[in-house]
Amino acid sequence: MRSLCLRLLLSVALLLVGNNVFAAQRALLVGVSELVNQPQSLWLQAPRNDVMLMRDALLKQGFTAPDITVLADGVSGAALPESRAIHEALGRLLAQSKSGDFVLLYFSGHGARWRDGTKRYQEPDGLAENFLARDVRGAVGVDTALAGGVRDVDFDAWVQAFLARNVFVWSVFDTCAATSMTRSANAGGAIATAEGPADDEVRWRGLRAAQLRGAAPTAAGEASAPSAPPASERVARARYVAFFASESHQITPELRLPRRSRGAQPQGLLTWAVVGALERRPATWRELFDGVLSFYPPVIDELAQRFPTRELPSPVAEGNLDAQLFANSAVAASTRPVWRAQRSGDTLTLQAGLIDGLQPQQEVRLAATMEDGTVRSAQARLLQAEIDSARVAVPAALRALSGAASWSAAPLAPPPSLALRVRSDKGLLPPRMNLDYPASVVSVGTAPAAGEAPADVRWTDLGAAGHRIEVLSPALRSGSEATTQVLPDAAALRRRLEALARLKWWTQLSALGNGSSAQVDGLEAVLEIWSGDRLVRSEPVQRAGASLLPLRGGERAALSVRNASGHSIDMVVVGVDAQGSLRAVYPDDPGETNRFERGTQGAPAAKRFELPWFEAAGSRLLVLASTASPYSSPRLFGAGPVDVGAPEVRVRGQLSQEKARQTFAAMVHWAGDAPPAK
Repeated sequence: MRSLCLRLLLSVALLLVGNNVFAAQRALLVGVSELVNQPQSLWLQAPRNDVMLMRDALLKQGFTAPDITVLADGVSGAALPESRAIHEALGRLLAQSKSGDFVLLYFSGHGARWRDGTKRYQEPDGLAENFLARDVRGAVGVDTALAGGVRDVDFDAWVQAFLARNVFVWSVFDTCAATSMTRSANAGGAIATAEGPADDEVRWRGLRAAQLRGAAPTAAGEASAPSAPPASERVARARYVAFFASESHQITPELRLPRRSRGAQPQGLLTWAVVGALERRPATWRELFDGVLSFYPPVIDELAQRFPTRELPSPVAEGNLDAQLFANSAVAASTRPVWRAQRSGDTLTLQAGLIDGLQPQQEVRLAATMEDGTVRSAQARLLQAEIDSARVAVPAALRALSGAASWSAAPLAPPPSLALRVRSDKGLLPPRMNLDYPASVVSVGTAPAAGEAPADVRWTDLGAAGHRIEVLSPALRSGSEATTQVLPDAAALRRRLEALARLKWWTQLSALGNGSSAQVDGLEAVLEIWSGDRLVRSEPVQRAGASLLPLRGGERAALSVRNASGHSIDMVVVGVDAQGSLRAVYPDDPGETNRFERGTQGAPAAKRFELPWFEAAGSRLLVLASTASPYSSPRLFGAGPVDVGAPEVRVRGQLSQEKARQTFAAMVHWAGDAPPAK
């Protein structure tokens, strides 16, 4: 009896712990220091140190040694990181993985970019990204795959294969050209050279494809390509996070870290920062990435002094950053946006403003993270809010904190002035609304009060007949769109109200962009009308507005974006179709970064987006963009477009901005009825 009771108690305890109690945590750590078919001047020093530093950090996080696979040269007991071995290790890891598991895919070494005509998905800059394995050889032609390289499309396929098995994937790329490494090619980038004295040199990760020389295979097996990743159903990246050492056009350094330490050894900057941030025991991926960014300023400042002509890297993160660290869950631990802030005296400047949904006098919670990971917080009210920044006084309770503290701010609630105002016959709202800040919905009762702002929407519960929605605000209607709609059930009602709430915010956001400053120099966004392969007409979206002629029979719409600004662009393109459903255009997967690649007048980054749904009265298209200053946070403008099971998927980048960013905002919809076909 006693044994039976113990077994029952144990069973109950396991049920209380949850479904993840038996989930495994595994990692594949790949570090490539030596490129055996290439000159030693192109080799690196730190990847072998990086994988061991990361391995030790994972063991402290609860990973077990047998569940950490290391492929690295110069590491005792590790297999060599050749291209076939990397793919085989990924295959074994996939075969081991089951629903509920967690995997880390970590890569440290050189990256390269070149034009790859075999890719189905072409990057805006036309270049493909590759991680260079130990046995990499030069490409034979400009449109061929790189022998010994692991392609970005292969990484994307492997990630999709894990996600299809309900495995949570964390990817870390401590390599150059990193941001597009998971995206399904004459490359820029600097020649990898060692700079500085021998006892404190800095090596740069990143090679041109033209630098790589070919080499004859040494064995029959080496001549064949490694096995391709398995084909998998593409699923939303709800269980996915990735950290990248740099944007797609940048290189990243390795140097002795920590600085001015007698025990310092060559390390990749991103790896060193990730390990340091893990020691602070963050609760979410966003907290971890914010911790990573806090390690960068002193190192970047030093490198900027030593190498003033180098463009230093801006780390980028993507995916469900609000999920709990090292857990297999798409549920966000917190969905409040968090913005970095910089202190000057008794004032903090936030890297967010009106275009992010902040309002003057809005209440925020300020947090100061100390070097040991201790967090102090207090509430405060914004002094002012500009287009892309805001200021707040440091509360008296936090003024004595050390200058080494890292500051951030989060809104306590969405601004009421931006909320969708709903009047209902019951004075209630449907439960479980899912909205990205600052979009929100508020009930304004059953009848208007004296002096109250008018309602935007009237909702009537029809019982078994469904729900009637009447759009009262002219700003939320387009063309000949019906003002009244009957929806079949509560789920459809929620989706419609969520779409209208986002549309109200986007409408106000596009109004902020009206005027001479509503542009990004060098950025062109053009709405094109095609008939078959013939371009019929086109017009810049910022001039199109409501005057755009509807489509004729056989015509289709596309959006062409061309970035020749010389900067990366933070861009979001979203739409609402004629039925009120939300459409993601860029990024098309909310788990991916919204940083549009850098282009110049001589080599612009360009991409065309087909819009098959943008054809009927009532459909709308919103284009939002701002220049991405070095070491700045990618900006989503509060425009998370689609609920894919990953609440509040937001992208964050890094550090501080030097000046106000140019901002572009435009909304396009059809005017009147379509003319007759010719």
